[in-house]
Amino acid sequence: MKQFSIFGLGLALSIGLASCGNSQNQNIARANGSEVEASAIIAKNVAPIEFKELIDSKKEGVVLDVRTPQEIAQGAIAGHVDMNFYAPDFKEQLKTLDKSKPVMVYCAVGGRSGSAMQLLSSMGFKEVYNLAGGIRAWQSQGMPLNK
Repeated sequence: MKQFSIFGLGLALSIGLASCGNSQNQNIARANGSEVEASAIIAKNVAPIEFKELIDSKKEGVVLDVRTPQEIAQGAIAGHVDMNFYAPDFKEQLKTLDKSKPVMVYCAVGGRSGSAMQLLSSMGFKEVYNLAGGIRAWQSQGMPLNK
């Protein structure tokens, strides 16, 4: 009788552990599903030449300059929209952009625009590209600026 109850206890524990394992696997599958969804969001650092190609090919997109007004006055990429990264309402300004349209973001050397790219991605923007090296890299490649 003792052997039967030990066997029964062992069987019950095995079934219990197996069902826990199954629920963990379901959670992993859901997590993997989320990863697949998250991977549909593009957040990418790109070189100046690729940035220019993106601007030219994604006409519905926004070229976002996150530098200060003083920096922008020294020259900017044609067709840009400016939103000062240091403005207290910067995040609120970003909310005015269409999340379904590509955003090509840049600053002076890539730091602020990299942070802006991460922020935009976390806000649900589907496609965000950061100009690696910023406008300085753009200029070093001989790309034009509007003054």
